[in-house]
Amino acid sequence: MIDIKKIRDDVAAYKLICQKRNMNIDVDGVLALDDERKQLQFSIDQAKAEQKQLASQQDYEGAKNLKGKIQELEAQHSEIAAQLEKILLKMPNTSLDPKIPVGKDDSENVVAEVFGEIPQFGFEPQSHIDLMKKLDLVDFERGVKIGVARSYFLKGDGMLLEQAVLQYTLKKLVERGFTPLQVPNIVNPECLMGTGYFPGGEEDAYWMERDNQWLIGTSEIPVTAYHMGEVLEENELPKKYCGYSACYRREAGSYGRDTAGLYRVHQFMKVEQVVILPADLKMTEQYYQQILQNAMDVLSDCEVPYRLLQLCTGDLAIGKYMSHDLECWMPSRNSYGETHSVSAFLDFQARRLNLRYRDQEGKLQYCYTMNNTAIATPRFLIALIENHQTADGRIRIPKVLQPYMGKEFIG
Repeated sequence: MIDIKKIRDDVAAYKLICQKRNMNIDVDGVLALDDERKQLQFSIDQAKAEQKQLASQQDYEGAKNLKGKIQELEAQHSEIAAQLEKILLKMPNTSLDPKIPVGKDDSENVVAEVFGEIPQFGFEPQSHIDLMKKLDLVDFERGVKIGVARSYFLKGDGMLLEQAVLQYTLKKLVERGFTPLQVPNIVNPECLMGTGYFPGGEEDAYWMERDNQWLIGTSEIPVTAYHMGEVLEENELPKKYCGYSACYRREAGSYGRDTAGLYRVHQFMKVEQVVILPADLKMTEQYYQQILQNAMDVLSDCEVPYRLLQLCTGDLAIGKYMSHDLECWMPSRNSYGETHSVSAFLDFQARRLNLRYRDQEGKLQYCYTMNNTAIATPRFLIALIENHQTADGRIRIPKVLQPYMGKEFIG
């Protein structure tokens, strides 16, 4: 949970953070509830000390009479503590990057930079749906028949192209010092609470009710939770991981949007970068730029136009200290579509996961965490296929992917 002591140190600053995030938080009410919890704890400690003193004086009857009072106080304390925890889990990060633009929602995000040239086709370009169907790269109908809406089969070179993108990305990250992890796709709810997806994201996740387990929506969840409950040594940090997994999302809040094609599906593949580092803002900025650059390099290598978006305060998830999106140009949409998200959390996730390190002075500190999509498919295939289509209906394979495909064109 967030550090309530930090809120107390500067209540006005935290209220301003909540205001910038457009979150209506009763900060004073939360602090009053915490005061009540602390007072109850003081009363419990006082009663136990009195009970111990009576017992030492062999006043066993008096000590016994205090037992009921202590139990009553402990029950009250447990109830107040549970209320407080429930509220704190929904409260935003106590820190916010001062460089983030203030805005009410995603309509006020800021385009920071644009990369690559939007292709000027000398012909009427086709959508990825039409191209992939004509080249027998996808089967939506049979996907829906055996699955649910938005299910699909990638076929032949469609499947191989996805694997080429994923393998190229993994290779690049390993070369840059990342440890690859093949992660569990089924996790316990503590992992989702710890990474900040719960409470609040339950409706978008697939729940295995009988076992109270959940399918992951991103490998960020198991990778960030990999060291949950551990104490690392500062000289071990930073730890750089790239998680590879299938991802599952119900897309509960997107009914009726982007229902055709591969843009918004229930199951997809992703390579995710996760960095665990010491509590150091300068190092946070350094590694944030590194993982952002890794993703940008993959897009540039695949010769896809894209842009960098600075998220405003109103579009930040509660745990994020700062965040950017990468959006790729998708000709059939005549617009950019989100394909990547990079975020720094400082100690928000680590506190919830009890992920700590021992600094050089032997003091225990909470780690900082950050993550970024390296690549997510099949959404990225939309941009890849549509931007590289040819007048004769083929798909040109970018040079960096040709060794994985063994050819220059599909079709």
